[in-house]
Amino acid sequence: MQPIKQSEVQQALDSFANQEVYLHLETTNGAYASHFNEGFFSAGAYIRNAKVTYTRGTITGDNPYRIGLKMPIGWIYAEGLTDWEIDDKGRLLIAGHDHEGKLAVALELSKEPF
Repeated sequence: MQPIKQSEVQQALDSFANQEVYLHLETTNGAYASHFNEGFFSAGAYIRNAKVTYTRGTITGDNPYRIGLKMPIGWIYAEGLTDWEIDDKGRLLIAGHDHEGKLAVALELSKEPF
């Protein structure tokens, strides 16, 4: 992955708009390691292979970035995004890594299931 270049990610988001695509969205603040500190409150969200069609995708912010996908009746939203790539399968993979390099959020789009 490489650091987000806002104009390039915007172009990639535009290329997936107005068509049915598969979405992967995941957040975590340490759910897999919360047992090391009993006082730590862990929260996260996970959805994979949701079929969505968005009419507009927008990236905003100044590292970390936010992305919103405008749906016919609502929004999908992710923030804290830092890195991105289009992999060899043509999937748009966007992630947010914390100051230690650990994954905090992932937003991924694909024309095929993950």
